[in-house]
Amino acid sequence: MSPPTTRPLVIAHRGASGHAHENSLEAFRLAAASGADGIELDVHPTADGALVVHHDPDLPGLGPIRGLDLARVGRARLPNGEPIPTLAQAMEAAPGLAFWIEVKRLPPALDEALLAAIDRAPDPGRCAVHSFDHRIVQRLGQRRPGLPRGVLSTSYLLDPAEPLRQTGAGALWQEATLIDAALVDTVHAAGGIVVAWTVNEASRAAELAALGVDALCGNFPERLRPS
Repeated sequence: MSPPTTRPLVIAHRGASGHAHENSLEAFRLAAASGADGIELDVHPTADGALVVHHDPDLPGLGPIRGLDLARVGRARLPNGEPIPTLAQAMEAAPGLAFWIEVKRLPPALDEALLAAIDRAPDPGRCAVHSFDHRIVQRLGQRRPGLPRGVLSTSYLLDPAEPLRQTGAGALWQEATLIDAALVDTVHAAGGIVVAWTVNEASRAAELAALGVDALCGNFPERLRPS
């Protein structure tokens, strides 16, 4: 999961979501063709403990995912006509790529289900988790210290490395407009990496790469490679 020394990693945000519906199998399959090193996706648990890939907590017309069983979620359709994938199906759709799993919600009783899903991935060593809920990140690290983990932030923190120290995570997922050289240097000095999201313009990708950002996450992966 470490970035290369010459360029930032390119992460397809919810798959190649600039070309196909976000978090769909189509978007995941297109990610590799668009030049991505890996995929970022969002995970919610169902009422019966399955893990499905969807950004919003609710399904239109059906209500919260956490109140639906997997069979009911499986009958729903995305705007492109595909079913909502499980985490396992998503990872099987792009076996050559790394996966950064954003955990939207995860009761402690389902920690092992998530870890088991990662163990069954085509390449478990190229899976990582991150979340806005830093308690989940800390908890998963306590259960599995070797699991790569990240914390999400939409604020410019007085000490950008503090969430890494508090949770044991190795990556700060920082909203791209709030990244500058000082933030990158602080995180690097603490032994962490910086992932910028969401980056959709080649010019901004080049600016962030020049600052030393370690990974760029965007909807159009092909725009994030240096020209």
